[in-house]
Amino acid sequence: MIINTELEYKGDLFPSKIVSYTQEVDSIFFHTDNNVILQVTVLRDSMVRFRFTTKGYFSNDFSYAIDKSQSHGYNALEVTEEKDHFKIKTSKVSVIVQKHDLRVGIYDLEGKTILEDEIGFHWEENYEYGGNIVKMSKVSRDGESFYGLGDKATHLNLKGKRLENWATDQYAFAKDQEPLYKVVPFYIGLHDDVSYGIFFDNTFRSFFDFAHERKNVTSFWADGGEMNYYFIYGPKMSDVVKTYTHLTGKPELPPLWTLGYHQCKWSYYPESKVKEVTNKFRELQIPCDAIYLDIDYMEGFRCFTWSKEYFPDPKRMVAELAKDGFKTVVIIDPGIKIDKDYWVYKEGLEKDYFCKRADGPYMKGKVWPGDCNFPDYTNPEVREWWAGLFKELVSEIGVKGVWNDMNEPAVMEVPTKTFPLDVRHNFDGNNCSHRKAHNVYGTQMARATYEGIKRFAYPKRPFVITRSAYSGAQRYTSSWTGDNVATWEHLWIANIQMQRMSMSGMGFTGSDIGGFAEQPSAELYARWIQLGVFHPFCRTHSSGHHGEQEPWSFGDEVIDITRKFVELRYQLLPYLYTMFWQYVNDGVPMLKPLVYFDQEDKQTHYRTDEFIFGNQILVCPILEPNALGRRMYLPQGNWYNYWTQELVKGKRELWVATDFDQIPLFVKEGAIIPKYPIQQYVGELEIVDLSLEIFYKLGKEKSHVYEDAQDGYDYNKGRYSYKTFNLNGKDKELIIQQHKEGDFETLYKTIKISLIGLPFKIKEIEIDNEKVSFESVSFDHNCNLIVDKDFTELHLIG
Repeated sequence: MIINTELEYKGDLFPSKIVSYTQEVDSIFFHTDNNVILQVTVLRDSMVRFRFTTKGYFSNDFSYAIDKSQSHGYNALEVTEEKDHFKIKTSKVSVIVQKHDLRVGIYDLEGKTILEDEIGFHWEENYEYGGNIVKMSKVSRDGESFYGLGDKATHLNLKGKRLENWATDQYAFAKDQEPLYKVVPFYIGLHDDVSYGIFFDNTFRSFFDFAHERKNVTSFWADGGEMNYYFIYGPKMSDVVKTYTHLTGKPELPPLWTLGYHQCKWSYYPESKVKEVTNKFRELQIPCDAIYLDIDYMEGFRCFTWSKEYFPDPKRMVAELAKDGFKTVVIIDPGIKIDKDYWVYKEGLEKDYFCKRADGPYMKGKVWPGDCNFPDYTNPEVREWWAGLFKELVSEIGVKGVWNDMNEPAVMEVPTKTFPLDVRHNFDGNNCSHRKAHNVYGTQMARATYEGIKRFAYPKRPFVITRSAYSGAQRYTSSWTGDNVATWEHLWIANIQMQRMSMSGMGFTGSDIGGFAEQPSAELYARWIQLGVFHPFCRTHSSGHHGEQEPWSFGDEVIDITRKFVELRYQLLPYLYTMFWQYVNDGVPMLKPLVYFDQEDKQTHYRTDEFIFGNQILVCPILEPNALGRRMYLPQGNWYNYWTQELVKGKRELWVATDFDQIPLFVKEGAIIPKYPIQQYVGELEIVDLSLEIFYKLGKEKSHVYEDAQDGYDYNKGRYSYKTFNLNGKDKELIIQQHKEGDFETLYKTIKISLIGLPFKIKEIEIDNEKVSFESVSFDHNCNLIVDKDFTELHLIG
C-alpha cells in the first residue's frame, strides 16, 4: 500500500515562478524555480518560437520539418521587465510572459488579444516510456474558427473537433475517421477578422482539441518530446500560410508534364495491358501524360526488380511509351523482402541499414512480398544508399517518376498496422525509438527517393509522389490522399482535403479520381473528373478488385465529359504553371478556400465546397447525384459565368443551373486567363501562340503568366518568362500593359486575345502608343485579336 501521496500522484505538473532570465541575441530564456526553462525566439516580427524543457537543459535542437535554407529576420526586438510579467515586443506583436506561472499572452501593438494561454504549458511524466507527455492549452475566443492540419477527412472548419496525428494506413477510410496518412501539426485560428497560426513541431503521436472537450479552450499535446511550437501572426490568413510555408519549405518547380492528366490502377500488367490502355487514350483523343505501374510490375514484389513474365524488356517498353508521349511512373515500397538471393536485401543486410528492435534483432513485418526488413531512412547513410538504388530504373530504363506507398510505415497482420514502438532509429544522429520517428518515416523515404531521382534524371527535374508525409515533405515530393472510396461522400471529402492541404503548405496533392475502393457510377466518375482537373495533382487510380475505371469504362457520355474537362486542364496549363511558380516562390497556396479569399466575410467561415483555383477562377463541384445545378456562394467582387459569360455580382448565395457536362465555374472580372492549344501530352505540339481570355472590368486588375522550357534547371539561371498584365477598364477604353521579367524567349511570336464582356464596340486600336488601322491588325476566324507577343501597351478605344 502506497502511503506517500507524492508518489501516488501522477497527474499534471506545472511551471512555477520565474527566478531569472537571460537574453542571447534573438532568444530570451526564462528559468523557473522548479527547473522549467522557456526559450522564446523571435524569428520574424510576426513569428515567435516557444520551446519548453522540464529538466533544466535543452536536448539537441533538431527538426526535419524546418527548411534551414530559408532566412528569417526581424526589425525590432525589445525586452522589458514589469512587476508581474516580462514583455517581448517586435514591430508586429507583444508577448507577455507571466512571472508567477510562465503563462503567455500574445497581443497586437494596440493591445488587442491575438492568443492567450488558458492553463498554458503543463506536462505529465510518462512512466511507461520515460520523458513527458507535453501539453498546451489556449483560450478559444467566442466565434473563433480553425483550419489546417493537412488532409483530415472532416469539415474544413475544425471548430468543435478533436484530431489525432499518427501516420496510419487507413484503407477505405470514413468521414471524420482519425488518424490518416499524413501528419501536419499546423493550424490557423481566426477571430475578430484576425488570423494567426500555430505549428507544433513535435513528431510523436499528437492531438489537437478545438473547443471539443471544453467550450472555450483549444489544446494540443504529444506523447513525448518537447513542447515546441511556432506562433505566426497574420493578421491576414494569407500572411500566416505564406510564412508557415516559408518556414517548412517550398518545392522546386515540377516538370510541366506532371501537371497533366495521369492514369493509374492496381495493377496494369502485363505489358500488353499497359499498351492497350495507353493506345486507347490516344485513340479516343483524351490527353494523358503518365501511366503508372503498381506492385505487380516487380518480380515477386521485390523493389527495384521487373517481372520477367509480365515485362520482359522494360527499357524497350518505357522507350516506346515515351515515344507516344507517356511518362512511366513506378511504385516503390519500403518493405525489402527477406531473401538471401535478392541483391537489395543483401546490400542492406551487409551494410546494417535495416531498422532494429530494442534488443537487437531486425524489425520484421509482413507486407506485399511477405516477410520484410525495412531501411532506416532517418539515417543519412541509408538515404544515400537508397538514392543510389534508382540508377538502373531512372538512368538506364528511363522511368520518369517514382511513387512511394505503404510508407506510414504500413505493416500487415498486426493490430497497430505499423512497427512496434521499440524499434530504433538513427534520426540523423539523434537516436530514438519509433515513437518519435514514426511520423517522419514516410517523409524521409520520399526524401531519399527524391535525391536519387534528382541525381539520375538530371538535367531533367524529378517527380516523386508519397502517401505518408510530415510537415516539410513538400520540399521533396507531391502526395495523394490514400485509399479513398467510390462514394459521393468521398467526393465531398476529396474537395475539402485538397483545400486543406493547400492551406497546410502541401499544395501538390490530389485524390484518387473515382475512388480507389469499390466502383463508381458513371455519374460519380464524371463529377469526380470535373473536380479533379482543378486539383494540382490529377490522377485516376483504382483497385482492380472492383472493376474497370478508365474513362471509357462508363460509356460515350462520360468519355465526352472526361475529354472536355481534361482538354480544359491542358488548355489551362500555363495558368496552372503560373500558380505553381507563385507557390514555389512566395508560398501562395494554389487552391484557396473562400475563407482564405475573404476572411472578413463571415459567410465564408463554414463554406466547404467552393474554392479559388489559382487567383482568378472560382470552382464549385457538383457533389450529389441527379443534380443539374446547385446553390453556391459567390465571394466578394463580380464574376463571369465561364459557360454563359454572364457577369454576376458576388457576396451572395445563388442557384447556378448547369448541364451534366458542366459544373459551376466563374472567372473574376478583370482576369486575364492564359491558355495553350489542346495537346494529347505535354510536348506534343510546338506552342505557336498564347491565347489570353480577357474578362472586362470597369477598374483595375493584375494577372500573370509564367513560362520556361517546361523542364530542366535553366529557370534557376534566369531563363524564364514571368509576364505581368495590368488591366485598366474604362467606359469606352480598355488598356492592357505588359511587363516581362526573365530571359526566356518563347517559341510563339504572337498572342491571341479574346475579349469577354467588353461593353463597347472597338473603333480605334493603339499598340505601344501608335494608332494602327484595322487592316494592319490580324483577326482569326473567331474574331480574336492577334498581336505581337512583346507589346508593352495595348489600347482598345470605343
